[in-house]
Amino acid sequence: MSVTAPVSVAGRRAFGLVCGLVALVLVALLSIAVGSRSIPLSVVLDVLFARDGSDSAFVVWELRIPRTLIGIAVGASLGVAGALMQALTRNPLADPGLLGVNAGASTAAALAISVFGLTDLRVFVWCAFGGAALAGVVLYAIAGRGGASPVRLALAGAAVSAALTGVTQAVILLDQQALDQMRFWTVGSLERAGWTTVVEVLPFLAVGLLIAFAMGRPLNALSLGDEAGKALGAHLGRTRLLTLVAITLLAGAATAAVGPLVFVGLAVPHMVRTFTGPDERWVVLYCAVLAPVLLLLADVLGRVMAREEIDVGVVTALLGAPVFLWLVRRGRA
Repeated sequence: MSVTAPVSVAGRRAFGLVCGLVALVLVALLSIAVGSRSIPLSVVLDVLFARDGSDSAFVVWELRIPRTLIGIAVGASLGVAGALMQALTRNPLADPGLLGVNAGASTAAALAISVFGLTDLRVFVWCAFGGAALAGVVLYAIAGRGGASPVRLALAGAAVSAALTGVTQAVILLDQQALDQMRFWTVGSLERAGWTTVVEVLPFLAVGLLIAFAMGRPLNALSLGDEAGKALGAHLGRTRLLTLVAITLLAGAATAAVGPLVFVGLAVPHMVRTFTGPDERWVVLYCAVLAPVLLLLADVLGRVMAREEIDVGVVTALLGAPVFLWLVRRGRA
């Protein structure tokens, strides 16, 4: 029994991961096919494998595929960043915005528009990511090197986020141009994502995901407490620093690409843990697969729910509240 039980658990987790990958492929095809102009799946498959000069090929390759790729990358990044945040702070309500990363990206974007008059997408993305990275550096400096406890990280993150949000609001209120530019970005949307966005942010997201996958075992040790983690050989300072770097890369690049998105990084790790258990290695893997499924489904719903397209940030917020309340009630039960 002691031998077969772990094998059956591992097999169940592996099978679930394969099912998640299949669902991701199907939802990605749906994302490419559905929109203001629906394209039959047979045409989508033909265009994918034999690109021609038709209108359908243009829509698929220049509009739908970049949007879908960004949706997959951003969804995976936010889901994994949320799982890392909850493990790092030992706070089940933590999400990527708790450490001020999203606020840093928003502040940098607002200042880039207001002070420097920058509106080019490539420069805009870099400024937003730089602000997210700077917020991460400030957070770690405040929380303290090596001794950054979960409580200190959470409190420092809340302080940094509040301060940066205040700066952003002041800039937007005082500058009409910044308000006009930021009001579309702050909602969170995949609509404006193109190949330029994919090329700009994908390297940062890839590095962040690699670091996150490597942090699974150390975070499992830290989940037992600092003393138990040390006894198991975990390097507390290094683990927290690398985890913070991964969160900054993932949440910062994702926010810079599409704007701040709620719910994905908060609730997906909860959903995943109901199936995988607390093992962070599996939680991170599942979040990287299932969070994009959720984000792409929300994006597709936003395209078909009304005559005018609804931004994915609005859809995730509408879906997120009842689902998360259900999770809270389920946890109490």
